[in-house]
Amino acid sequence: MVGSSDITDREWGISGKNIEDIMEALQVADQKPQGELEELCTGILTALGFQSPGIVIFKLWDRWHNNLPPNCLLIAVGRLIFFQGCPDSEGRARIRNQASWTQSIKFPALRLGCSPPWHTVLKALVISVRKHLDLGTKEDEIMDITQEAASLKAYLTLRLLFNRWSLKSNNKVTEQALVITGHLFFLMPPSKLKNQVNRLTRWLMTLISAKVVPFYISQCICQLTEALALSGYGGINLESQLENIIGMLFEQLSETVKDSDSLSVQNHSLALRSFYNLIQLYNDQVIPLIRKNMQTSDPAKIVSALQVFMHVFQEVPQTEQLQSEVMHSVIIMIQEDLKPVQKALLNFIEMLGQHDYLALPQGNFIINYVIRLSESDCSNEEDIQILCSKILQMVSLPKLITLACQPSNTLAFVLLSKTATKMALRARSRGQVPYLSSFHLSPTQFISPQKLLTHLVVLSVKPYREGEFGVSSLRLLYALHPITSLHPIINSSVGQLWMKKIPQMLQILDDHTEKNLNQEEWEDRLLQFSSQSLVAIDDDSWLEQLIKVVLERINYFSDDEEKAFLYKFFGFTLRTSRNMKLIKMMISSILQTVHEELQEREGIAVALSIVSMKHLKIVLDQLQVYSAVLTDKDSSFILKLMKEHQRREWGLVCNIIYLSYSKIILESKGDIFTHLDGILAMVLQHYHNCIMEKDKNLKLEYLDALTKLTNILSSHPMAFQFKFPQKLEIVTFMMELIREEPLNSISSSIRLKAMNIIIDFRKLHPLMELEERTELLRTCYKSVLCLPSTEVLQKEASSLQEAQATVDLFRETLQSLLRLMETLIVEMPSRIQHCLELLDTWLNSQKDNERERAMWCAARILGFTAKMNNFGMDIEFSRLGRLVRLLALRCQDPVDNICFLSAQAVYSLYCILLLQKQMGRKKQGLWEEEGKNEVYSANVFYNNTFEIAKAFAEYFTKMQLTTLVLTAMEGLTDSRAKVSLAAAQLMSAVMKERGRDMIKIEEVVEGILERLNSQLEPNTKEETVRAMCLLAGNNTHTVVPMLLNKTLPWDRTNLALWKAFGNQRETTISVLQLLIGILERLHSKEETKEMAFQPVAVTCALYEMLSGSLCQEAVQELYPRLLLAILCHLYWVIEQNVPQKMVVYSKEGGPGSKSKPFDPTSCALEVVKLVFSAAAYDGVVVYGDQHCCWDLLSCPRFYYIGIMDLTSNSWLPVFHPSGIVKTCEPAILHRILNLVRSLLYSSSYHWKILARAFYAQLLWHRSVAQTLGQDLLVNLIKWVKEPNLIMKEVGLRGISNLALHPGQAESLKGQVPFLKDLLKNEARVTVQAVKSLRNIICHGKGEDIKVVFCSISKQLCPLINDERDQVKISATSALSHMLRHIDKFKPRLTTRREIYTFLVPLLLSIQDNNTEVVKACGRALTEWTNVIGWSSLTQTFRHITLSDHIQVLEETCKYLVNTSKTQLVGDLLFQSFGFLKSSQSFLRAAAINFIALTVKKLNMSQIHEDDVELLQNAIGNLRNDPVESIQSLVNTTLKKIDEYINFRSISTSRMSQISNNILKVTGIKNPERKKRLFRSVKRERDDDNQKIWRWLQSPLNSLRNRYSGRVKDIPHKSGNSDKQSTGSQVPTSESPPTEAGPAAK
Repeated sequence: MVGSSDITDREWGISGKNIEDIMEALQVADQKPQGELEELCTGILTALGFQSPGIVIFKLWDRWHNNLPPNCLLIAVGRLIFFQGCPDSEGRARIRNQASWTQSIKFPALRLGCSPPWHTVLKALVISVRKHLDLGTKEDEIMDITQEAASLKAYLTLRLLFNRWSLKSNNKVTEQALVITGHLFFLMPPSKLKNQVNRLTRWLMTLISAKVVPFYISQCICQLTEALALSGYGGINLESQLENIIGMLFEQLSETVKDSDSLSVQNHSLALRSFYNLIQLYNDQVIPLIRKNMQTSDPAKIVSALQVFMHVFQEVPQTEQLQSEVMHSVIIMIQEDLKPVQKALLNFIEMLGQHDYLALPQGNFIINYVIRLSESDCSNEEDIQILCSKILQMVSLPKLITLACQPSNTLAFVLLSKTATKMALRARSRGQVPYLSSFHLSPTQFISPQKLLTHLVVLSVKPYREGEFGVSSLRLLYALHPITSLHPIINSSVGQLWMKKIPQMLQILDDHTEKNLNQEEWEDRLLQFSSQSLVAIDDDSWLEQLIKVVLERINYFSDDEEKAFLYKFFGFTLRTSRNMKLIKMMISSILQTVHEELQEREGIAVALSIVSMKHLKIVLDQLQVYSAVLTDKDSSFILKLMKEHQRREWGLVCNIIYLSYSKIILESKGDIFTHLDGILAMVLQHYHNCIMEKDKNLKLEYLDALTKLTNILSSHPMAFQFKFPQKLEIVTFMMELIREEPLNSISSSIRLKAMNIIIDFRKLHPLMELEERTELLRTCYKSVLCLPSTEVLQKEASSLQEAQATVDLFRETLQSLLRLMETLIVEMPSRIQHCLELLDTWLNSQKDNERERAMWCAARILGFTAKMNNFGMDIEFSRLGRLVRLLALRCQDPVDNICFLSAQAVYSLYCILLLQKQMGRKKQGLWEEEGKNEVYSANVFYNNTFEIAKAFAEYFTKMQLTTLVLTAMEGLTDSRAKVSLAAAQLMSAVMKERGRDMIKIEEVVEGILERLNSQLEPNTKEETVRAMCLLAGNNTHTVVPMLLNKTLPWDRTNLALWKAFGNQRETTISVLQLLIGILERLHSKEETKEMAFQPVAVTCALYEMLSGSLCQEAVQELYPRLLLAILCHLYWVIEQNVPQKMVVYSKEGGPGSKSKPFDPTSCALEVVKLVFSAAAYDGVVVYGDQHCCWDLLSCPRFYYIGIMDLTSNSWLPVFHPSGIVKTCEPAILHRILNLVRSLLYSSSYHWKILARAFYAQLLWHRSVAQTLGQDLLVNLIKWVKEPNLIMKEVGLRGISNLALHPGQAESLKGQVPFLKDLLKNEARVTVQAVKSLRNIICHGKGEDIKVVFCSISKQLCPLINDERDQVKISATSALSHMLRHIDKFKPRLTTRREIYTFLVPLLLSIQDNNTEVVKACGRALTEWTNVIGWSSLTQTFRHITLSDHIQVLEETCKYLVNTSKTQLVGDLLFQSFGFLKSSQSFLRAAAINFIALTVKKLNMSQIHEDDVELLQNAIGNLRNDPVESIQSLVNTTLKKIDEYINFRSISTSRMSQISNNILKVTGIKNPERKKRLFRSVKRERDDDNQKIWRWLQSPLNSLRNRYSGRVKDIPHKSGNSDKQSTGSQVPTSESPPTEAGPAAK
């Protein structure tokens, strides 16, 4: 141990006294610096130790009272040990020497645990010792310890750490202990270390459980395994702990590695390094443990195991057993296929591939797994795809290409082909030939060149499949064949071709997309490329193998599009060959291939057609040889098949042969036509010499195959240049097949296919003769048209599917027949009528289905002829009339489709005739009628006999027209509804077009009426009525009088005719004008006592015409004139002496109800309503119903009121329009006005009343009032002055309406005196006068209206309580409107006095039992309170009803007494006395109620005796009233008044007592102050009272000071109150009440 004497004086002299002071500061009372001070001290000590290490070490040896040295000292020593900037190595050695091991472990041994600074010293010392021991013996001379001693002390230190320290928790002490322990492993003796392995393992497992940072665990294990590996043998303990140690290492590897955390990165690296160390010691034991983790189900452990295995793989001997075990483990992981393991597994497989593991037998399983991961439809990450590509590049090129061409790897083809391409190009860049000989030398192991070529070309057919199929295929093909290819079979010319063509095709794919690439052109390019390649190969044996490959692929390929390409590829391949024997053999082979599907048969035919382009004779010979199986029983393989398959195979063979012929014809440039007649002859032999029984199915198979041939043949342009003698024989044979078909069913398509074949031969030479055509048509007509209906065919079917198939088959058969007819028409267009005549039998058939089919044929014949537009030759219709009649009747056939077809046929016939006419006019040099054919169409003629007749009407004369109508009339009674309807439509059509040219009209009318009275079909009857309507429209003055002269009431037939007259505008206008003229002409004459018959008939006619009118425009055109005419007629009718129960019209009711009879009046009234409805003014009808206008119009007395109310009801609020004025447009109103102005002074009283009533009410409308000008008022006043009360009322109504308009009210103010005088007239005149005054005031402007109101108030007020309810309501309502308007101008005192006079009358009327009176009073009182300002009563009056009016009256009296002056109450009571003498008992009772309720609220003890007496006398006068209820009411009221008078107030004020005492002292008599109610009673002693109060003024003033606290200002107030009560405002009996009350404005 180094003592203090070893420190030299030089060292002490370095810092002198300052160093001593620092040392002493560290020893003061065991005080240890902390925080910033501790850092400063550490820095100072480190600097001192750098210059004089002995001083610091010496201080470390000092005694510290059994405690640890300060932290700053320990940290400084640790830094000095590690310090690399020491002046010399000797200085560092001295530091390490002086800080001896024994001293270093002295303090840790004192207690369990120590502070981190001591760890720094110990760690630094251990690391330093280990480092310098590794340097050699030279350092031993400097150090004071040998290697053996260091080893022993290291062991002791480890024991000390285990024994003295508690290192089982997660803290810094444990982490530093692990670091120190790891370095001690290298200093300890190996034997000692091996003995500690078990203890160390348990300790480390404990620390893992304590969640110590993984880095320190892994570092410790790594140092332990390295230390043991350096010894060369791990020992028994380590071997026994391998599983635990490896488990701990795997657990450390499972920790997440974070790049930002250096410890986690180092942890992962140290764990792998530990495995590396263990492999060196125990290879055989560690590998199974690693594999064990590889086979778990935990993805994290598997990934860790794979990483470990990859890390140690280089150190493991590659034995066969190891390879087998590794491949087994990999296969298990592949089978589990855990997604988190995929990337690690691929990395591992990549490493295995580097060691040729993929070449092992199990390598194929791994390669397939890699291919599966690389498939394009898997959602794998990009790095997985990259790994797969790297692995696949380790596979040999032949094997990789073979894998790429396997169908199971289609989805991975792109990646495989890219990889193979890359490998091939890399090999070519190295000078190696990628197309290896093993490709064709080992065909069983690798794919052959033929298969490779076929596969790549086929995949290029869909170049954009999966994005890059075509590009990848072509690039691989390009890479496998460089120009320098030395392949023994494929010579250099192939490479030159491909170097040129493949880049061109790749460029095409780059320039296009899947959407815009022309697939057909692309396939042709591929085929041309393949053909050129085969020509370049020029090797028949190679071609033979290629053809076999193509055939094999055809038989097993499933994709239709690519299979079709393979057939073409086969054809091009075989066409390239020059070996005839090979060609025949291959043709025979492909004919023997599978041909069950149509696509396969078409593929064979296409292949043969391609071959025929170069080897036509060979192909035809082979087809003829092959066709022998159809006719040769000895050699046919068909008969060797099972019997149920023979017929089907015969048909398929036939189909292949004829389809091949058709494809050859398409591809041929004309050579085939020299062989075609022989082929057709052979076709007939195939059927006639058939080896099979000729049943229905065989016929179908044969015809189906033959149709394919004839379709192509007939469409080839060169076919018409040759003659085919076999054509007629085939047509005859087809007719025989058609005749053999049953007529009662259509179970097969034989007749359809046979007719199609005949159609295909239509233009081939030689052509058919007329007799042959006729026979052909008869045969086909009979075979098709006579078949049962589709409904019958469907019923006979066994299932819905079969029924639908049968219907479809029939439709196709019929279409085929139609096309056949077109074919014959093209051959001979002049024989059209002949074709149509052959259809007569079926066109007139009683069976609907036969007629319909025949009409299909007729329509097609005529339609096709019209479209030919070839009328250079004459097309004769010698029986045109018969044909038109027949088609017209069929246009109304019961079967709708026949009607449609007939319409098409008629239109086609019309076009033919029109074109013929135009051509004739051209020949004559006349102008052509352009656009006429555009007027008609098939849709026009459809179900429309009218249009058919119209189209041909121009050809008829007048007599022909009449005769046609009379003849058609006979057909109206036909039993067939459609026929009779067609006849009626024909009549109506002729009458519409040429009705004015008709003669014998009376005969026609009577004939139509006669048939209408018979039992016609409803539709026929309707059309006949329409014909009569058209006749009446063209001959009104003849037809209408005939119908009006029929006896009333009319029957249904006549009514139906009149109703029809209102459904067409032209007819309606013509008939209405005639009817209006009749009414005007008859009613303008002087009235007769006897009622005329014709006007009544006119109203009946109008009723029918207008009740269902569809022509509003026509009615509106005549509306004003029609309305006035019928209203005048109504007035005339109601004044006639109509016999009782006279019925002139009967309206039919609904189902189950009786008809409604009408007399002349009700009929005329209904017509008035219908006029409004027909003119689209239904609102007037509704308005009339709501306001009882019709009742008024039905009464002669109130007729004029009905007219006025219907025009505009003045009972409604003035601002609301109503009736005609509201509903009709201003233009209509002016039209009515213009008519009535001329009738205002008519000699006819009826017209005059009607005109004036309309005139007065039309003035409501402003535009009317403005139009009439100055003469307006003159007329109205003149009417008012007439003695006739009706004229007076009408004139007043006009004035009232006139006052509604701005400016007119002002001009009418001058008429107020005149109108005021009329307020005492008859009730209706009075009402109209009130309304006139109301409107003048309500629509007047300025302050003058208040003057007007005051001038009429005295005359208006009595009307409030008039005996006539109508007058009472009118006056009250007018008052409410006047008050509302006056309130806008702020009425002053004079106006308000007049307004007060209306209160009592209103309060009395409010007690009326008439609800309307109560409502009117409520509205008037509401307005009265608004004007006067009694707002608290406004809501009370606004909602008054009949049930609560007494309560409202009581509330009003209470308010009146409580809030008004005594004089006002008295004036109102005095005003009510006048009503006590009213002749109306109701008013007398109402007045008593008002007085009683008012007195009830008064304090009668304070009312003057004279007033009370006056009140009692006024009421007492009614004690003997004739009405007992009033007597009772009077007695009750008087009794109540007596009770109120006797009631005295018992409480007096203190001031009153003082006043009494003063009066006693002075000897002055105390006067009793009582209120006066009525100004009519003279008040006495007023002067005496004034003197008394003046004398008391002085004493009261002296007392005021004495009693100021309680009775202040009492005398003053009393004086003021009395003065106010005796003022000049006391009303007289003649003046109106004085306004008072707190709420007055």
